[in-house]
Amino acid sequence: MIRGKYMDSPIGRLYLAEEAGCIVRLSRGGTGIETAGDVPEALARAEAEVTEYLKGMRRQFTVPVKPSGTPFQERVWKVLGQIPYGQTMSYGQVAEAVGCPGGARAVGMACNRNPILLLIPCHRVVGRDGKLVGFGAGLEIKELLLRLERGGDTPDKPQTGTERKERMQSR
Repeated sequence: MIRGKYMDSPIGRLYLAEEAGCIVRLSRGGTGIETAGDVPEALARAEAEVTEYLKGMRRQFTVPVKPSGTPFQERVWKVLGQIPYGQTMSYGQVAEAVGCPGGARAVGMACNRNPILLLIPCHRVVGRDGKLVGFGAGLEIKELLLRLERGGDTPDKPQTGTERKERMQSR
């Protein structure tokens, strides 16, 4: 049985769902069924780990995940989970890593279908020129997460207007 809960976070309201002790969904916004009663261990752990991550206090997640998708999507998600904290890969590099050279667009679609935001870090995938492209939660959130991982501000301590303006001008 799938059980879920919502959590508030600096990047918006998140929905977490678990089944048999594994996280099966972590999404921003959207809808889901919130389970009444005791919060399952996996959900409590995932909420704590996501909170720590967004405060810049966690680099790796330990809560088990079990995404459900096509075999290709699951191969892509496995590679995404291996991208180190603070680093990125291009869609083309991920495509090569899953044995599908030239499959950058297919990788992009697999990233778009990622059911477990943050824990499967699709925000670490960028365009071949390093530019931020395609992220279901929005490019502003993708940029914020990458900045966090590179030692920048945490989502609850955003840049000042001047810093944001300077960053936008340097693009």
